[in-house]
Amino acid sequence: MHRHIQGTTAAEIAASVRSGIDRGELQPGDALPPVRVLALDLGVNRNTAVAAYRQLAASGLVVSRGRSGTRIAAPTAVAQEGYAHDSALHDVGTGNPDPRLIPDLSPALARAGGHPVLYGEPMIDPGLEHWATAWMADATNAARARLTVTSGAADAVERLLAQALAREDAVGLEDPCFLTSKHTVQVGGYRAVPIACDDEGMTVAGLRDALAAGVRAVVCTPRAQNPSGASVSARRAHALRSVLAAHPYVLVIEDDHYSLLSTRPFHSVVPSGHRRWALVRSVSKFLGPDMCLAVVSSDADTASGLARRLTPGTTWVSHLLQRLVHALLSDSDVLAGIDDAAAHYAARNLAFVRLLHEQGVSANVPDGLNAWVDVGGSAREAVGLLMRRGWLARGGDEFTLADGGGPSRWLRLTVHDLTDEAMERLARDVAAAAHGARRAHLGVA
Repeated sequence: MHRHIQGTTAAEIAASVRSGIDRGELQPGDALPPVRVLALDLGVNRNTAVAAYRQLAASGLVVSRGRSGTRIAAPTAVAQEGYAHDSALHDVGTGNPDPRLIPDLSPALARAGGHPVLYGEPMIDPGLEHWATAWMADATNAARARLTVTSGAADAVERLLAQALAREDAVGLEDPCFLTSKHTVQVGGYRAVPIACDDEGMTVAGLRDALAAGVRAVVCTPRAQNPSGASVSARRAHALRSVLAAHPYVLVIEDDHYSLLSTRPFHSVVPSGHRRWALVRSVSKFLGPDMCLAVVSSDADTASGLARRLTPGTTWVSHLLQRLVHALLSDSDVLAGIDDAAAHYAARNLAFVRLLHEQGVSANVPDGLNAWVDVGGSAREAVGLLMRRGWLARGGDEFTLADGGGPSRWLRLTVHDLTDEAMERLARDVAAAAHGARRAHLGVA
């Protein structure tokens, strides 16, 4: 028997492995016994050993390597959005909005004051609540909704999952997936179940498979899906609602992060009368990432659970921040600037896609801050080739969930802040990198 592993339940077995790691007795790369061998040595059912390894994998402590077995995982850096600091390359993988299009806060700051807020007062500032009620009115079940304010969309999704799920519960995520959602599910100890996406968003077959796999929550991006830029069409939304109607207690979270900047209509995937749902809209894309505020519209039970999750932590989002957001979004000049920013992002992405098409590279016209580009070969190879030409890009492997699908052939590029000259050069270099990636895939020297 492996001397570091003991226990008769999945939790005890997992705890003994964790303890061995903490004491340094188990090192990254060390092999754990196959589940059949472990079950025989401990005198437990094979399913108990499987469950223990699953718990450890969900916590990121072990990795399964097929025929090489299960091994202790090495610490790995989690991919994050934003700039790659200290890079001499031109970073086109940031996913950031253009700082020149973020409104000036100075005029609104003077209007963001008011009476001091004390313990026990309502968590939502009245002005923001009035504005947000209209903003969230297109939610499927808005007439029965309750509003909650959180410290951004990522904070909302983390708390929504935590109030509804337990460790090891399965969560359906879009594949390819937003990096923060991947991170949230991993840190929470949940099991990510990939749901394939296409040009119309989350696929019906992918959702059916995820529900059959027992997911207790689904996170969907109805517009400007990150990284692909896809938006759910009216036809697809209707089909997804039909599938979800048979699962009224599965928590459906819609992360409409791009909202006011989107050039596409909002089509909810939440069925009418669904019992567990939440629509999340943050202000970070149009008021700036440092404006950490999101509004959540949800059913009453989910709202109550979300409020309970806020209580031991931040308790409430600063009313000064809420008043500042309300002051900005009540300003006609700011709203006009947001409309201009939306048009700018759409136009620059379209211009880049047209340049790629001229170079023979496939890319869809996206909604959002990024372009999703098919290089026809290994994205990792293309990223390396682009680095030699002075560009730092993000390969699609960082966003992939499903195992066994082979290396990604997609790049996510943030191009809206490039000059025309730089954009033309990038399009030529992407075409050259795509050609090189395809040649490497075919084994051509």
